[in-house]
Amino acid sequence: MAELMKVAYVFPGQGSQWVGMGHDLYHDFDSAKAVFEQADGALGFSLSQLCFEGPEDELRQTINAQPAIVTVSFACLEATRNVSAGNGLPLVSFVAGHSLGEYTALAASGVLDFATTVYLARERGRLMHEAGQIVPGGMAAIIGLDEPPLAEVCEETGTRIANINCPGQIVISGAEDNLAQAMDLAKARGAYRAIPLQVSGAFHTPLMQPAVDGMAEVIATLSFSEPVIPIVGNTTAQPLTTAESIKEELLRQLCNCIQWQRSVEYMVGDGVSTFIELGPGKVLAGLIKRIDKNVKILNIGDAQAVKNIMDEQGGEVKNGPFR
Repeated sequence: MAELMKVAYVFPGQGSQWVGMGHDLYHDFDSAKAVFEQADGALGFSLSQLCFEGPEDELRQTINAQPAIVTVSFACLEATRNVSAGNGLPLVSFVAGHSLGEYTALAASGVLDFATTVYLARERGRLMHEAGQIVPGGMAAIIGLDEPPLAEVCEETGTRIANINCPGQIVISGAEDNLAQAMDLAKARGAYRAIPLQVSGAFHTPLMQPAVDGMAEVIATLSFSEPVIPIVGNTTAQPLTTAESIKEELLRQLCNCIQWQRSVEYMVGDGVSTFIELGPGKVLAGLIKRIDKNVKILNIGDAQAVKNIMDEQGGEVKNGPFR
C-alpha cells in the first residue's frame, strides 16, 4: 500500500448493518472504542450495545440502522488512521458515501465532528421513517435492465429510479402499489430479477419531501466547515468543496437519484486507482468492481482487516492522521 497511488475512501449506506458489527473494533482499538462512546453520548442511549447485540429487528429500523452504520464506518476509519499514520501512505484525493454513507464522509473530511455527524444521521433516519409512514413505500433492486427501458417502466408506474449502482443494477423506489406494478413490468421488459429491499419508505423520491423539510431545520442549527478532502456528491457525481454545497447536497439526495456509478467513474477519470471501503459489509467493493475491473479495491470492515494493515507496516501502532 505504500506505493504512489491516488486513493478514495468510500463509505456504505443502509442495508449493510448486521448484529455484532464493530464489536471486535471496540475491543481491539481504543480509537474505535472512543467512536462508539461518542455515539452513545451524542444519542443518549447505547447504540454500541444495539450494534453488538441487537436485536436484529431493532437494528434494522431506519432510525437506528443509519447512525449505527455511520458509527461502525467511522470506527473503521479511526482504527485505520491509528495504525497507518506516518508510514508513507498516499494522501486521500476524495471521499464518497452511498446515500447514508455520505454522512460518514462528512466526518471523514472534517465538515462536522463525529458526535454531530451521528446525531444528524439519527435525525435523518427518524425523518425518513416518518415520511415513509405518511405514504407507505419501498425500494427494489432491478437486475439486468438498462437505465433507458427502466426509466420508461418508472414513468408508466409512477415510480422513480433511486440508485444507479453499477452496470446491471439499478434501484427503483415508490409507493407500495406502484412499486409492485413496476417490479412486475420490469421483469416483463427483460429484467432478470426484481428484489425488494428492507427499507421503510420510498427513499430518494419526492415522497421524502417531509424529511427534506425537517432536515433543513436541523441543518440550519449546525455549523458546517469547509471539507479538508473533496466529497463526491451523490446527486451530481462531482466534487463538493464548500460547506454550502454540502448542505444543499444533503437535502437534495433525499428526494433524488443516487448516482453511485457516475461518482465512481468520475473518481477513476480523475486518476483514482485505489478505493478503500470503510464500514460493515462489502457492498461497495462489489459495485466498484463491476464499474471498473482495473481499479484496486480494499475493504476495511473489521478488526482483522485493520490488523492486516498493521502487519504490512511492521506491527507498530502509531497515533496521527491517516489522510
